[in-house]
Amino acid sequence: MIMRFFVLFLIVALIALSVPSFSAEDGVSDDQIYDQVRRKLATDREVKGGGLDVEVRQGVVTMRGKVRTDKQKTKAEKIAKKVKGVTKVVNELVVEPY
Repeated sequence: MIMRFFVLFLIVALIALSVPSFSAEDGVSDDQIYDQVRRKLATDREVKGGGLDVEVRQGVVTMRGKVRTDKQKTKAEKIAKKVKGVTKVVNELVVEPY
């Protein structure tokens, strides 16, 4: 009997892990948010963010990498915040003029 509950628990856990994560507010998946943020950062003339690392978990966007100016750092955050489904932006970008 305990074995049946354990097997049932494993099945439910596997199903839960296979379902994509969605932002509760907008019904937008983390993958969709990731794609939009990456696309918008990469195509922005000021940010030129093709090389930035982006991670999305439950609508929270975390950005990492290097930018040349504070203006680029701020603009990248504004861009990410405007994407549908984003609930918060964690801006860990480092300003390194090179």
